[in-house]
Amino acid sequence: MTDNELVKVYVDLPGHWHSGGESLWAKPLGGDLYEILSVPFAAYGLNFGDVVRACDTGAELKPEIQCVVTPSGRRTLRVFFHSLSADEQSPLLDEIRGWGADIERASKSFVAVDIPTDADYDLLFDHLESLERRGVLEFETCEARVEGSFTSLPEKAP
Repeated sequence: MTDNELVKVYVDLPGHWHSGGESLWAKPLGGDLYEILSVPFAAYGLNFGDVVRACDTGAELKPEIQCVVTPSGRRTLRVFFHSLSADEQSPLLDEIRGWGADIERASKSFVAVDIPTDADYDLLFDHLESLERRGVLEFETCEARVEGSFTSLPEKAP
């Protein structure tokens, strides 16, 4: 599949701490089904390789993700480096890659980590937790936070 055959799908993130929504690259599978082919930087409960249902919401809009149909089994972590330069981050990111994870950079200080099913999630988690305790970085898991939603906080009642 070439990049020309990929499409963008959208996930709405009301009440998210950083973003009101996120667009992700996906492979159309037919009907309203898409396979996510990028690592989410903001959405919770979505991972690389998940098959999602996304519905068209208008001719000029991206299909909007409604639910995960088939989880990939992969997991996502997000890592924040507050004071390390790119050169100082490099050996830490190489360690993460050494455990079989892939990294997508969002900014100088923020990366998303895709952890395949055959990688040792617990070992990587423990290592990042150790680095966080030492003040080297902060990280978060991207497990679902709100049932039926991909955002971090429940919507506030009007």
